[in-house]
Amino acid sequence: MPIFPSASLRSSVVSRLRAAGCVFAEDEARILLSAAASPAGLAAMVRSRADGRPLEHVVGWAEFAGLRIAVDPGVFVPRRRSEFLAATATALTSPGAVVLDLCCGSGALGAAVAAAAAHPVELYAADIDPGAVRCARRNLAGVAAGVFEGDLFAALPADLRGRVDVLIANVPYVPTGDIGLLPPEARLHEARPALDGGADGLDVLRRVVAEAPRWLAPGGSLLFETSERQAPTALAVTGAAGLTAVEQWQEDLDATVVSATLR
Repeated sequence: MPIFPSASLRSSVVSRLRAAGCVFAEDEARILLSAAASPAGLAAMVRSRADGRPLEHVVGWAEFAGLRIAVDPGVFVPRRRSEFLAATATALTSPGAVVLDLCCGSGALGAAVAAAAAHPVELYAADIDPGAVRCARRNLAGVAAGVFEGDLFAALPADLRGRVDVLIANVPYVPTGDIGLLPPEARLHEARPALDGGADGLDVLRRVVAEAPRWLAPGGSLLFETSERQAPTALAVTGAAGLTAVEQWQEDLDATVVSATLR
């Protein structure tokens, strides 16, 4: 049961968050006030947020594509820019399409596609992080045909090979040398394997692209997010694997998505 804050309490929370450097203090205060079950709980949440924990870890959920996605401490927080990846993938689904959310994290992308598709899809998800898999199983309960734990395609049942129509792979793509430049919320509180993409940020993508043709159905597509700077190399990697790729950019979210199709 949420508490009913007075104007002075709301103002106090905003001031505390602003002093801690929270840019969107008013919005965060609203979320914290709605999530707290008691004044003591609110105080603990505000203290935790002011100490630098991600808001989503503090309240236990993130808003993504109109859904409330459970996010446990340490699990990668779904970014709003990835809503473009979800929308692009959704547009490629057809009735009964087999959709795979690889490197699924909390399962936000798979959940968004399943919710937005105009018809039922056969959804699978996988991640190497046990904590992320636990979150994904909660978020995809009743939606996914299976959520698996393991290293990329090694986690999947063999009978998925050659059947995947839409493969969403939101791989880590931050170059190792840039990890230290990330905001503390990500750098200190999210699992490093969910962020670190190797020397140029594309190590995990190369592994996915190398195996994707064996898992995609004829005409199936691999979709992934990347940065504008990395896109030319990412396109070259997909082309070398025999995939026909196109790059799309969404201005409002500053999001770059590559769609690579097996012909």
